[in-house]
Amino acid sequence: MNDGSLTTRRRVLFTAGTAAVAGFSGCTGAGSRDRSPSTPVTILAAGSLQNALANGLKPAVDIPVEVEAHGSATVARMIDEGQRDPDIVSVADVALFAEPLSPSWHSVFTSNSVVIAYNPDTDGGARLAEAGTESWYEPMVNGNVNIGRTDPDQDPLGYRTLFMLDLASRYYNEATDLREGILQQDQIYPETSLISQFETGSIDAAFAYRNMAVEREYEYIELPDQINLSNPEYAEDWYSTTSYTLPSGQEIQGGLISYGSTIRHMSDAAVSVFDALTTGNYLEEHGFLLREQFPAYSGDVPQRIRQATDQTNENQSQLSGPDKELSSTVSDITVLI
Repeated sequence: MNDGSLTTRRRVLFTAGTAAVAGFSGCTGAGSRDRSPSTPVTILAAGSLQNALANGLKPAVDIPVEVEAHGSATVARMIDEGQRDPDIVSVADVALFAEPLSPSWHSVFTSNSVVIAYNPDTDGGARLAEAGTESWYEPMVNGNVNIGRTDPDQDPLGYRTLFMLDLASRYYNEATDLREGILQQDQIYPETSLISQFETGSIDAAFAYRNMAVEREYEYIELPDQINLSNPEYAEDWYSTTSYTLPSGQEIQGGLISYGSTIRHMSDAAVSVFDALTTGNYLEEHGFLLREQFPAYSGDVPQRIRQATDQTNENQSQLSGPDKELSSTVSDITVLI
């Protein structure tokens, strides 16, 4: 963080978590868990959240946290098959809460946009930079750019890339079937390591989320709202005209990028971490998109969850001013201290 006073305030309010980012094995049972103060809160999350949770959320809470990240479709499958049983699950597409996860409630807490991240120091990246927002697809179709993307069967970024290309094929007058003209099977990389392919020289550009480019400080092409899946104005009548069918047979319809989270095992510690996770300004600092209505709830939301996040939002409003920036992810518990 660049603001010195903000950093100081965070140090006063919070003690950094001590748990390392790591995988965790599945546990049995559901609902509440008996836990000691040293027991970490486990989070199974979308790959695009990995860096934000590790470097934004964890330093902002005084509770040990363990984070494991995969593509969101993989996250859902691991839980559905009993391979993992985290305290909190956060996915990049709330459609995965409808099936297969089916929790009784969830929070929609942030959004994102599809962009084209590129390395300006490569020939392919330079061609993309020159083509810009209106013609980025031309050097890709011509085969002059080494491209990276993620697997649509493993994570929402993968199938949202397909949605974007379908929409772009209709949006740009001279473009036709960009999915067919651009995509190859050897372009696929895991979401958690997609952007790191720039460092290895494997790719010139990647279809990525905005936050992934922001976190790594890579140049990126901001796509028009009509195709980047970030603008609510186009969600119902335009984004929804695309779809993709997962190997499970579930059909995912195009729509606004919406990240969702829920608590699977309720405890005071889990509620505190969930509060920070879903209301924190760290999300915007890591390149995610926030809206006034976040967090928004769906389903039978426990009263203690609403009370925690409502208290946080009230404290943020009271402590923030035109010349003051509120500490990232101040929880209700911290303010009371």
